[in-house]
Order: sequence, then C-alpha cells, then structure tokens
Amino acid sequence: MQRQQVLMSQLMDLTNELIWLNRPEMQSALKGYKLNEIELLEKIGLLTHPNVTKLANATYMTRGAISKLTKKLMEKELITSYQLPENKKEIYFRLTTQGEHINQTHQMLHQRFANRDKEVFTNMTDEEFDTVFRFIGRYREHLKKLPKSR
Repeated sequence: MQRQQVLMSQLMDLTNELIWLNRPEMQSALKGYKLNEIELLEKIGLLTHPNVTKLANATYMTRGAISKLTKKLMEKELITSYQLPENKKEIYFRLTTQGEHINQTHQMLHQRFANRDKEVFTNMTDEEFDTVFRFIGRYREHLKKLPKSR
C-alpha cells in the first residue's frame, strides 16, 4: 500500500506543480475567463454536434452546470446554439468567432507548454510510454466502474 500512496502523492504533486507553473501565463493570455469556461469552449470545438449531455460527459460536470455555463457563454457571445433540420428537439452548440479565438489561444498555450516539456518525453522509450498508458487506462477503467455521485 505504501507504493500506491507514494505514486498517488507524486501524481498529485506533478499535477499541482504543472497548474502552478502554467497558471500565470494562462491567466494573462485568457484574462477574464474562468477555467471551466475555457475547458467548455475547448470541448465544444472538439465534439461533433455538442449538446448538454455530451458536454457533461466530456467535462465531468453535471448537465445542470453545463446548462448554466452554456447560457453564460452565450451571453458573452462565445458560443451560439443551433438545431439540426432532422431533430428540432435537441439543442447543439458551436463556437463564435470570439469563442474560436479564445480556444485557439488556449491551444497555443498547450502547445507552448508541450514544447517547453518536450525533452522529458523525447527521452522516453516506447516501453515507458506503453507502461504509463496501461496504468492510466487501467485506473480510468476502475474509476468508471465505481458508483457515480452526480
């Protein structure tokens, strides 16, 4: 059990260190926007026909939280809603030009951070990558089996 605790502690420390290191540049470049807004814009840009349910599943937020956040993003003119001709019941979202600009800035920052950290990954072997991917995959599968508290 000791190794498990050390591993989880180190993963949390790594995550917190990355957040601490990246936060000033993110806040400067994306001033006035909250992290959950930026992350939702990213998901809307990535998903095909994103709706409240798809966005809730992709962001680990509740559908109610997504509804509130999409209304807020629409008020800020970062997203718009639309319907498909064959399905007038469902409401989908897309980025506006302003929302796309924020999303592109966010993606540019991700790329800058990836370039900064490239040397760590350049020296990793395929076996090391595979081991990390297997661990993450097993852990995520385990978490998916746990009861949801949403």
